[in-house]
Amino acid sequence: MTLDEITPGRLLDLRGTPINGPLLARIIEATGGRPGRARLDRVTFTGDVRLSGVTFTGDVSLDGARFERLASFFGARFEGNVSLAGAGFARELSFHGVRVRGHLSLDRAVMSRDALFSQAVFGHGLSCERARFDGYATFDGAMLGDGASFRGARFGRTLSFRKVTGHARFDTAHFAADAYLSATGRLSASRARADGAFDVAVASGRVDLRRIEVTGGATIRLTDSQADLEGAVLRGPAMVTGRGWSTLTSLRHVDAADLALFGLDLSGCRFAGLARPAAVRVKNCTFALTPRGVRVSLRWPMLRWFSRRSALADEHTMRGWTTPGDSPARHPAAHDRPTALDPPAGPDRLTAPDRLAALYTGLRAQVDDVDTSADFAFAAMEMRRQAGRRWLLSLSWLLWGYGMRMGRAAAWLALLMALTVGALFWTSTSHAERAADPPPAVHH
Repeated sequence: MTLDEITPGRLLDLRGTPINGPLLARIIEATGGRPGRARLDRVTFTGDVRLSGVTFTGDVSLDGARFERLASFFGARFEGNVSLAGAGFARELSFHGVRVRGHLSLDRAVMSRDALFSQAVFGHGLSCERARFDGYATFDGAMLGDGASFRGARFGRTLSFRKVTGHARFDTAHFAADAYLSATGRLSASRARADGAFDVAVASGRVDLRRIEVTGGATIRLTDSQADLEGAVLRGPAMVTGRGWSTLTSLRHVDAADLALFGLDLSGCRFAGLARPAAVRVKNCTFALTPRGVRVSLRWPMLRWFSRRSALADEHTMRGWTTPGDSPARHPAAHDRPTALDPPAGPDRLTAPDRLAALYTGLRAQVDDVDTSADFAFAAMEMRRQAGRRWLLSLSWLLWGYGMRMGRAAAWLALLMALTVGALFWTSTSHAERAADPPPAVHH
């Protein structure tokens, strides 16, 4: 294609063409700043690329393009889709404030310097799968439309993803430096790896951090949101805080050196397999409650009474009780997840009650609420009794509730006293009646 053939709104096909700064300026001038569909695959831009005020009225393809100097799309508008798959940026890349009506793809792109996407608007989403960001990357204030995907991406320096609107997926991503993420809606970083600080803030959404590995400190802030940390490895100090209706759904198989939980609903949270329960500090959190009342069963003891106490959701699962966390609406994949009742992997594995007893023992000292701590101590004894190997515990439970339900001992004492008084009254009455009766007459 020659410059004479380039007109506003028409197809711009320059695939494989080297373009320097002056030539790019002449091309933009020939299109009147409004090129139509553009096919610029494998183009090498040897000079600065500045597209301020340019509006692309059709789809733009820059797959495999090379930008040897600054690539600034600031002020540009794209009415269709944009593809920069496999593109290479040797210097800075700026999409600051850019509006893309369609979808933007940067899959497998390599950004060797800073990449700026703040305040950008992507009508039908953004894809940066397996992309490489070697410099500082910012998406602050971006609007993601249908969402963004960063699966398998690598961030060599700090990532700032604050005040972003829309869903985002960072599954299997590698954050080599600090990462600051926020989103409205769903945010996923399952199986991701973070070598520095990891900061996440989500409002009115869900956070999937299953099997994430964080070397530095981790901070997760929830506002009316849910978070799942199943299988996470948190080597540094970690904190999960909640505001409004915020829940943590799973801590199963979490290995955390120092984990603090504040202001969370833990009534549906699974704890089975938690590696270090004593390293978890709990403050201002709510747990599930046991049902209360009298129950009759065919097992000993046949008549049982339950008082209301705090309990883990794992105990509810083991006993067949229901909890708020069992609702399919809140945990759509709950039926696919193993629980504390999973069959042991080997003959030396502890039973479910034994594992729950260890959980309760480790957590009770880390709970700030005295009543909840006492409930966990009682629950630990209950689980040991459920293991069925300690008859003394059954006797202790029956007589005085392991020393923590002294009202039960008082009831037994009152019953014993009532029986004693009744027996004494009956024997004394019988003796008085025999004494009052006249002796039988003797006939000779």
